[in-house]
Amino acid sequence: MIDEKILLTPGHTGCAGCGQALAARLIIDAAGKNTIVVNNTGCLEVFTTGYPYTSWRVPFIHSLFENAGAVASGVESALNYLGIKDNVNVIAQAGDGGFADIGLQAFSGLWERGHDILTICYDNEAYMNTGIQRSSTTPTGTNTTTTPVGKISAGNLRWKKNLVDIALAHKCVYVATASVHLPIDLQNKVKKALKMKGPKFIHILAICPLGWGSEPAETIKV
Repeated sequence: MIDEKILLTPGHTGCAGCGQALAARLIIDAAGKNTIVVNNTGCLEVFTTGYPYTSWRVPFIHSLFENAGAVASGVESALNYLGIKDNVNVIAQAGDGGFADIGLQAFSGLWERGHDILTICYDNEAYMNTGIQRSSTTPTGTNTTTTPVGKISAGNLRWKKNLVDIALAHKCVYVATASVHLPIDLQNKVKKALKMKGPKFIHILAICPLGWGSEPAETIKV
């Protein structure tokens, strides 16, 4: 029997050593059971909610690739209309492709309107779910399937998009970076953010052993 205190249960189909799975578990445990999660299409959605199963023990909404920010804004507005928002946390989260690229406009709108939502980007620095293609957060020089390193190509030639600066430009009430390398630090930042009213953003470096070529057992050290 699964411990009821565990809000993201084991048994999902995530890869061994997945940094995103570790981060998501730490985040939802810190947020608590009175939380609604909205998640873009991506790795986390795929391996934790394969129909007809789910690993989440809190309400979880799978949005389209581009609109988690808009869906979460609607959830928060509905909770406010019902007068129960103060008792419920709303988290809108996505990978780097769904946050920095395809879904950025919806998250920008969420931030600009001042919704009381914690937004989270799990940044594994490429589109890992669809075959390790570069995203706008892929570091310069990185080898991906769309920016290979070889005799002619030198890998990704573009600079990494700075989501932290973008969030700060939107005047988010709380902006932070984190990693599963420091789990207590990550959970403390989640708890601190959820105590504040307004849009919050946490950027998490989510190691992907498959895409990075790292050993699964080394995720915490990487």
